[in-house]
Amino acid sequence: MSCIRSLSSAFIASAVMLGGAQAQAEVLALKLRSQTETAAGTNRFHVVERSENWDPKTTALIVCDVWDYHHCLNAVRRLEEFGPRLNAVVHRSRELGMTIIHAPSDCMPAYAEHPARARAIAAPKSAVLPPDVARWCSIVPSERQAVYPLDQSDGGEDDDPQEHAEWAAKLTALGRNPKMPWKRQSDMIKIDDAQDFISDKGEEVWNILEARGIKNVVLTGVHLNMCVLGRPFGLRRMMLGGKNAVLLRDLTDTMYNPKMWPYVAHFTGNDRMVAHVEQRVCPTISSDQILGDKKPFRYAADKRPHVAIVVAEEGYGTAQTLPDFANRYLGDFRVSYVFGSAPLDGGTTQYDIPGLEVLDEADVAILSIRRKVLKPEQMAIVRRFVAAKKPVIGIRTTSHAFALKDGAETPQGYEAWPTFDVDVLGAKYLGHSDSKNPAEIHRKFETFSIGLVTSLLQPFERVGGLYRFEISESSGSALHTAWSGVQDRESQPVAWTFVRADGSRSYYTSLGEAADFDDPLFLRLLLSGVFAATGQTMPEQLPAVSRREELQRHWMMLDVPSTLAPAIERSLDDYSGPLWLRCVVRVPSSWSKEGVTLELPDLRATDQIWFNGKPVTAPNGNRVEAEAVAPGDANLIVVRRMPTVGMKLPSPRALSAAPVLKQADRSISLAGKWRMRIGDDPAWSNMPLPAKFGAATDYIIEASTK
Repeated sequence: MSCIRSLSSAFIASAVMLGGAQAQAEVLALKLRSQTETAAGTNRFHVVERSENWDPKTTALIVCDVWDYHHCLNAVRRLEEFGPRLNAVVHRSRELGMTIIHAPSDCMPAYAEHPARARAIAAPKSAVLPPDVARWCSIVPSERQAVYPLDQSDGGEDDDPQEHAEWAAKLTALGRNPKMPWKRQSDMIKIDDAQDFISDKGEEVWNILEARGIKNVVLTGVHLNMCVLGRPFGLRRMMLGGKNAVLLRDLTDTMYNPKMWPYVAHFTGNDRMVAHVEQRVCPTISSDQILGDKKPFRYAADKRPHVAIVVAEEGYGTAQTLPDFANRYLGDFRVSYVFGSAPLDGGTTQYDIPGLEVLDEADVAILSIRRKVLKPEQMAIVRRFVAAKKPVIGIRTTSHAFALKDGAETPQGYEAWPTFDVDVLGAKYLGHSDSKNPAEIHRKFETFSIGLVTSLLQPFERVGGLYRFEISESSGSALHTAWSGVQDRESQPVAWTFVRADGSRSYYTSLGEAADFDDPLFLRLLLSGVFAATGQTMPEQLPAVSRREELQRHWMMLDVPSTLAPAIERSLDDYSGPLWLRCVVRVPSSWSKEGVTLELPDLRATDQIWFNGKPVTAPNGNRVEAEAVAPGDANLIVVRRMPTVGMKLPSPRALSAAPVLKQADRSISLAGKWRMRIGDDPAWSNMPLPAKFGAATDYIIEASTK
């Protein structure tokens, strides 16, 4: 007799409603981490935590797609590393009385006779199901204005090609489909026959949650940028359905290939996806909060130094330039951002810097702060970082970071550090010149002896007043000037390393105005300080990618309808090859497969169009038949456009009116975010994965139909 038949309906129903063994009456004390904009539209975020106590009996843990095999060997390796800790979390959650739902998608045949599968099927039907709960979810409204942090359209595999070929051969020998080799959940994650659930169906999962009075949901598993976010039981659906959903941020992974944009380390790509979730989808927690130990999980191969960038100044724009600098050049580092709030006194002094606690775990700090006094508990964090002998990198106004102007009195309840410049940076700040004459910045070899890489650098000019300094007598030979500046015949040090009294090091540069970040020589000077402070090897060449090179290297955003930005047009003046355009549109499930057409303004005979990777039929006027449409799903549209006679660039001016998708009397405007690139690779007509997996949220169009 099968397991399903051997369980009476009454027994299954009672198990669904009441659970298995009697759970301990414990409270799940959590710190939910999220990120909120410092101000609307800035795209800069405070990292904030809030404490909540959850009742385990009203909380579920969903284990997403922790399969027994995967087509990416490195993904298998990462899962094998965190799998034992994930199993410990599942076990502990079960002990606490949480509902455990195992959700290995596409694997239900393997569990046809399993009690946990029967229990899921028998869950009482919910009176109300959220809209589209049975379908993949590609985006939630809060993601619409966000720039998606990485390009996963190649499938995200980061295997060595030879290893990948060998792995595919092994899967084939095992009788597995190398592209979809999973058949069940990994045996590392134990399933309790008596009380757990198994389902990969959104409506079944929702029935379980509602029948058991579940208000809170914890999602863990792989892969964050695809299944954990998008499955019918994933984070987006849980949030849209009104559940208090959180991501278990240290027990997940991202399908990301560092050879794709933004060309950062795999673990950095994962960090950026976690940040996207915290900013746009839901809060996160870490496994130590459930297990009760001291530290979250971290991959053994993740050796990246942790750089904390702290910005609390209003005059030089480093809240924009420093993150841009880090995004472009610090892809092999773990980077955290901390931004000051609006001044609490309406001026510029009394300040709150939410999330400053990250300094306690950071390896190096990059500070850009101007004349701020802090609450004692926040100043204690800064002092603790310095006392721990960790490297400090100061930018521009950090020479007077915690000193009020002209000896102003420190407000009650706040703390200043007026000698920070001497104590930590090694020189006393004396003010700065208002001169707008060019300053010549040059190396000063005779006093420079440690740390900084000066190869491939040459003297350069900058406009703006230099800061004036008095070298501290206590510094002695511990101050090593790397660069100095000459302006109006007066010389001032502009960049140096400093060995602090306890033997630890600081690096400071008085440069750092917005215009400086456009100068590759300054960027290299700043990078040399970061690499020296973290003990990393400085690259011989920096990526100097022009607009044209960027368009050749990866897809870039394009608003439709629109024209090319003047800077891009200028960079492509002599380009006469094809232009590629693509977007993803979610077609309503109410549409049928037949009779769908795509209307493109100014459709040309030389245009080539693909719908979900399949070429469309010959044009009829400005219309083509979209024969490969998938109703109720994400659909990829790709256009390859050649220049017309007399034109070099096949300008997107032809998309000055938005394309339209039509069926009978219904239509969808494809106005919105598209992507574009130049060059000619037939592979660009499609993605290795279905569009719902491979597309980024920032070019998925879900316009209302007419």
